[in-house]
Amino acid sequence: MAHEPGTHTLDAEAVRTWSSLALAALGRAREEIDAINVYPVADADTGTNLYLTAEAADRALDESLAGVTDPTAAPASLAEAVRAYAHGALIGARGNSGTILAQLLRGVADVLGADPADPADPAGPADHAPGPLLARALTRAAEEAYRAVAHPVEGTMLTVAGAAARAGAAAGTAAATAAEVARAAYDGARAALAETPGQLPALGRAGVVDAGGCGLVAVLGALWQALSGQEPAAEPVRGPAVPVAVLPDPESCGHEGHEQGGPAYEVVYLLEASDEAVAGLRRGLDLLGDSLVVVGGDGLWNVHVHVDDPGAAVEAGVEAGRPYRIRITHFGDQRRRAAAPRAQRAVVAVVQGEGLAALCGEAGATTVLARPGEQPAAAELLDAVRRAHAREVVLLPGSPELRAAAAAAAEQARSEGVRVAVIPTRSAVQGLAALAVHDPDATFDEDVVAMTAAAGATRYGELAVAERQSFTSAGICQAGDVLGLIDGDVAVIGAGLPETAEAVLKRMLGSGGELVTLVLGPEVPDALAARLEAYVQHAHLAVDTVTYRGGRWSAPLLIGVE
Repeated sequence: MAHEPGTHTLDAEAVRTWSSLALAALGRAREEIDAINVYPVADADTGTNLYLTAEAADRALDESLAGVTDPTAAPASLAEAVRAYAHGALIGARGNSGTILAQLLRGVADVLGADPADPADPAGPADHAPGPLLARALTRAAEEAYRAVAHPVEGTMLTVAGAAARAGAAAGTAAATAAEVARAAYDGARAALAETPGQLPALGRAGVVDAGGCGLVAVLGALWQALSGQEPAAEPVRGPAVPVAVLPDPESCGHEGHEQGGPAYEVVYLLEASDEAVAGLRRGLDLLGDSLVVVGGDGLWNVHVHVDDPGAAVEAGVEAGRPYRIRITHFGDQRRRAAAPRAQRAVVAVVQGEGLAALCGEAGATTVLARPGEQPAAAELLDAVRRAHAREVVLLPGSPELRAAAAAAAEQARSEGVRVAVIPTRSAVQGLAALAVHDPDATFDEDVVAMTAAAGATRYGELAVAERQSFTSAGICQAGDVLGLIDGDVAVIGAGLPETAEAVLKRMLGSGGELVTLVLGPEVPDALAARLEAYVQHAHLAVDTVTYRGGRWSAPLLIGVE
C-alpha cells in the first residue's frame, strides 16, 4: 500500500509512509546494489536481502496498523508502529545487510517506542520533542548495530549508520524538527558512503561504494521524504558501469573481505533464547566462523554467521534455545547457479513433511518445507523460485494460508523477468496430482492448465488430533479427538485414527473417484495403510491406491481422491 509523504509530524502515519517509501526506494536500487556487492561476500545479493527485509517489515507494519482504517478504532501510536516495523524486520531479516538493518530499526524503536513518562528514562521533556527524539533514536540505532556485529569493520554499512547518527545528533537541537534531523542524517550518510572505498581495500580495488551503506542511504532518504514531503534527488549507485565479477567457488578462493580462506556456508536462523544464553552463543559462534551478527532481544533473536560446519552452528543454537526457520546456503552452489544457464521451466512446491519434500524433489520440483505452525514467508518462496533458476516457474503453495505469500513472491519474481504461475493448491495431495501431469515439453499455458485441472479434480482429506475442546462443522470436539477434514472442513469426529480415516475415505469416495493417494505421517503404522487399501479394493474395485510416507513434520494422514 502506498502512503503519501508530506507531514513533519513524527507519528504512526509517518512510520507507515517511511516504510512504504523505503521499500520502493530499495526496489528501484536493488539490482544496482546487488551489482556492487563485494563485501563481506561477493555474492551479488545485498540489494535483494535489504529489499526482502524491508518487505517483511512493511508487511508486519501494515498488519499491525490494519485497524487504523476503521473509524471506530483508536489511532495507532508511534510506539506501536515502530515496534511492529522493527519486529517485522527482525523476523524477515535476510543476509548480513538485512540483519544489520533489522538491528538499526530495533534501535530506533527502543527510543521512539519508549514511554515518555517512564521514570527510568533519563531524557528530559526537551529531549522528547520530535527533532531531539529522532536524533536520539538514530544514535541508539547505530550503537545497537555496532554491538550486534562481532567484529565491526569500518567502510561498511556500520560506518554509514554512525555518520548518519552523528549528523542527526548535531542537528537535533530543541528547536529542530524531525524533518531537519532526518535531512542532516541523510546528508551525513551520503557523505560517509562516498568515503567507503578509501576505508575498505576490497571496495577500493573494485571501484565501488559499500553496497549495504548504499541501501541504508536509500532508507534514510525515504525517512526524510516521509517527514518533509520532499523527494530526494535521484542519484545513481556509485560503482563500475558493469557488475562486479562474482568470485569463484570458495573452495578455490576466499570470499570474505579479508581475502582468502573464508567459510563456505551462510547459516541464518531465528532463535528463542534468554540474553544469558545468547551471550554464550555469540562466543561459541565467533570461534566457529565469521561475519557473525546477532540481533534482537526480549527472548527473540536473528542469528547470522558464515561457517564451514553449518551443523555445528545450528547445534550451538539448539544448546542456547530453540532455533527455527533455519536457512543454510552454500556460497559455491549460489555462484554456480548464477553462472549456469537458466532452465526453461521449473516447479516449486511447498510441502509439509520431509518425505513429501523428497518425493517432490525426485519428481523434479524445487521444494520448500513447511513445518507445523511455521508457514514459510514470501521471501522463502521467492528464494525457492530463484533456486529453481528457470525462465518459467509453476508455484504450488499447498495451503490456502500461503496464497498471499505465494502471490507476493510471484509478483517480485515477475519483476525480475521470471514468468510465474501460481496454482492455488490447498493440500500436498493436490500438488502431487499437479506434478503427476506436469509436462515441461508442453507450452507454459498448456502445462499450467493441465496442472490446474489435475489439482482442482483432486478432493483432499486430512486427519488431525484436536488440541482443545472447540466447535466444528461436525459438532463439538474434545481434546484428543481425531478430526477428519474433507476439503478443509471437519466432517468426522472420531476416537481413533483407523476408524476416523475409514469414515473419511468412505465419504470422499461416495462421489466417485479413480485414484486414492494416502500420505502417512511418521507415527502412523503401515497397518493403517493396509486397512485403507483393503477397504478401497473391497468397496471400489475400479479404484487404484498409492501410498507414500510423509516423513517428519507431516500430518498424521493425508488423503487425495482423483
